Amino acid sequence: MRRLSGVLLGVVLSLCPGHAMASPHGWSQASDIARTVVVASALGLPAVNGDWNGTLQAGESVGAAFLISEGLKQAIPEMRPDGSNRHGFPSAHTATAFAAAASLQNRYGWQVGVPAQLVAAFVGVARVESKKHHWHDVAAGMLIGEASGFLLTSRKDDSIRIFPWAAHDGAGASLALRF
Repeated sequence: MRRLSGVLLGVVLSLCPGHAMASPHGWSQASDIARTVVVASALGLPAVNGDWNGTLQAGESVGAAFLISEGLKQAIPEMRPDGSNRHGFPSAHTATAFAAAASLQNRYGWQVGVPAQLVAAFVGVARVESKKHHWHDVAAGMLIGEASGFLLTSRKDDSIRIFPWAAHDGAGASLALRF
């Protein structure tokens, strides 16, 4: 697991050379690469270790963050800083990156989670630098991602689990204890 931490940061740094980030387009490409790396890590690490529940939970976390972000983009048509369209709020790149990072941290601990969180934070900065989002778009994406990652992912071999639920007439959480 610790080896993944270094690999995760190394891949992002090697795929995002400094000269490429001299323009908004370069920052946009860097954010695409970093988001892909952290999401692939959140889905791949559990699979490689035979932890299929971890893969499923990471997929649910990333999927929920993406769907919530896309729904809000339709409900709140904020113009992007570069003027390209009205899908600025919130940042789906940031939401999915933080969902993946939070899923890794919640499932495997801080040794894997902190490097993933740093990559997710880089995604947020890159989205602002690429002129695709304002800081508040990125902050909202971060909150959506962190919430979905921590609410939909449980610690591996944990005896306490919280399951959020929603219905048309309400929402809540169920607590399960294993003795």
